[in-house]
Formats: sequence, C-alpha cells, structure tokens
Amino acid sequence: MHFAPDTEASLAFTVDLANTVDGATKSGVDELATTAQLTALLVIHRFSGRLDQTETELAEVRATRERLRHVWLLGRDDAALELNTMLQSARALPRLMRHDGLDWHLHATDPAAPLAERIRVEVALALVDVIRTGETGRLRACAAEDCTGILVDLSRNSSKRFCSIRCGNRMNTIAFRQRSAG
Repeated sequence: MHFAPDTEASLAFTVDLANTVDGATKSGVDELATTAQLTALLVIHRFSGRLDQTETELAEVRATRERLRHVWLLGRDDAALELNTMLQSARALPRLMRHDGLDWHLHATDPAAPLAERIRVEVALALVDVIRTGETGRLRACAAEDCTGILVDLSRNSSKRFCSIRCGNRMNTIAFRQRSAG
C-alpha cells in the first residue's frame, strides 16, 4: 500500500515517536527523556516550525506520544472520532505548503503553534488518509511478546509483524529453539 509521501512520512514519524517508550526501545529506557532527544528526533524527520526546547514542551510531546499510541491501536470508528477531536481542538485548517526543499504537502496548523499541537494535527491528517482508504489494519502493535512497539505495515502483502528487525530476529530465534527442543 502506498500513501502520499507526506502521509508516509508522518506515519514513520509517529512510529519513531511512539517507539521511544521503554519497552519498545533497544536501550530499554525511555528515549524521549530530554529536550536534546526530542530535537534529534525532529531533525531526523525534518519536522518544521516552532521549537521551544523547554521541559514544558517535552512534557506536552510525551503526553501527545501516549495519546497517539492509544489512537494507533483503536478500531477505525473510534480512531475517527478521536482524530476529529484532535483536529477540532486545534482548529485545523488544511493547506498545501512547500518548504525546506519538500514538495507540496499538507499542513493544518500555524508553524508558530505549540509543537505538541502541530504533531497531533500532522499525525491526525496522516491517519485520516489511512482511515479513508480502509487501511487501518496496517497500523499494528509489534507481535513480539515482550515489546510494546507499534508499526505501520506498508508492504505489498501486509505481512509485517514486528516493529524492528531486532524483534523479528529475537522471536524467530525463540521459535527456532522451541522447535529444536521439541
């Protein structure tokens, strides 16, 4: 399944943001504990607009991370209601933008709006596309028993089960050992 490039970028950002929680990280600790870690994530994903780099902003983004993790795993109708709430509370007004070497893509908040609000709205716009195309089944929790990660499956046959190669390899090793022992 292929979505618009900005939708895929927002979905990838959401997965990376959501998977900074302990239980989903390689390090086993929360990887969004400092403003520097937040800034690094935003730079990697070319997130534009206002960045205060304060503890308050970090706390708001961490709360947004939890809200997005929740929405990710909701059923289609419940997710749609939650997305409508996010978009309405931000008074989102979609418009096409081109900036920073990126081609036309959607934004729905002012670049000076608080970071957490901009994140919620950008992700909500991407999830609207997922819902409208009937592809919410591509938004999943990692199948690894000991992982709290999430993933977006953009493969042609919709067969992705793990949030990372690390989780896939670990679960395959466990399955191999169980078959060998039996």
